[in-house]
Amino acid sequence: MLVTMPVEFAAELEKTIPPERLLVDEPMSKHTTFKIGGPADYLVFPAAVQEVASVLDTAKQYGVPVTVLGNGSNVLVLDRGIRGLVVKFGPEMGYIRHSGSTLFAGAGALLADVSKYAATNNLTGFEFAIGIPGSIGGAVFMNAGAYEGDMSQVVQAVTAVCVSGELRRFTREELKFGYRHSIFQENDCLVCEVELGLSEGEDNSIRGLLDDYTTKRESKQPLEMPSAGSTFKRPQGYFAGTLIEQAGLKGTSVGGAQVSTKHAGFIINAGGATAQDVLALISKVQDSVYKQFGISLHPEVKVLGEE
Repeated sequence: MLVTMPVEFAAELEKTIPPERLLVDEPMSKHTTFKIGGPADYLVFPAAVQEVASVLDTAKQYGVPVTVLGNGSNVLVLDRGIRGLVVKFGPEMGYIRHSGSTLFAGAGALLADVSKYAATNNLTGFEFAIGIPGSIGGAVFMNAGAYEGDMSQVVQAVTAVCVSGELRRFTREELKFGYRHSIFQENDCLVCEVELGLSEGEDNSIRGLLDDYTTKRESKQPLEMPSAGSTFKRPQGYFAGTLIEQAGLKGTSVGGAQVSTKHAGFIINAGGATAQDVLALISKVQDSVYKQFGISLHPEVKVLGEE
C-alpha cells in the first residue's frame, strides 16, 4: 500500500534519478533473493555517490524514511512491504578496479564478481567470498564471512554518505567489525565504496581455492532454491545447521517456507512462501532447538518493512 506523500517528493527525486531507475509501489519480491516481500513506496537505483547524497538529502527534506538494500540477500521483507524510500545498490554502482594490491568496489558489486576480478588480477585474500550471495556493501554492513574468512580481514577503508549529507571515509579502525557486525548498523551512513587490501598471489593457488569453495557450497547448500542465505547466526561452540538437523527439523514446513533438506541452516522459499510463513518457521525452529538442547538460535536474516 503506497503511503501518501507530497507530490513534490517524487518530483524532487526525478531531478536526480531518471524514470527507469525510480520505481513506485514496486514489489520487493522482485528484488530479494528470498523472492518474498510486499511493495516499496519508492525504489531507487543510484548510479553514483553524488546521486546517493542527493537522494538522502531529498528524503531528509520531506521526512521520508530510508531503507538500504544491496543484492537483497540476507533480508526478509515483510508482506506489507516497506514504507518510504528504498535505496538499492545494484549493477549501476557495481564497478570494480584496482591499483596495485588495493581493490576498489562500488557498493553494488557482487561478492562473486569481486572474487573473480581479484583472481583474474592475481590478487589473493578474497577467495572466501566467492559463494556468498550478496553485494560488497551489504557484506561490509554485516561483516559477512565464510571458510574462516570475513570482511574485517580485508577491508582497508569504506567511503560512505551519511544522512546528514556528509561524505565520509571510514578507516579500518573506525569500522567496529565484530561477528556479523559493523559500525554501519549503529550510524546513519550508507556504504558507497569499499577498499580491500589484498596480496599478490599465484594464479593456480587462487583458482584452486575458488574452485574448492565453489564445489563445497554447491554440494552442501540449496543454491537452486530462493533463500536469504544462512538463516541463523552461529551459536558459540556449535553450528546452527547441525543443531537443527539433530532436532529432526530438516524438511519441516510452514506454508511455503521450509527447512532445507539439503542444509538445515537454510530456510527456503519452496513455493509461494510469505514472510509470515518464514517468521513462523523461524520461531518453530528456535523453540524446538531450545527445548531439546537449551541453546538459543538468533536469526542472521534482517527483517524489513511492515507485517
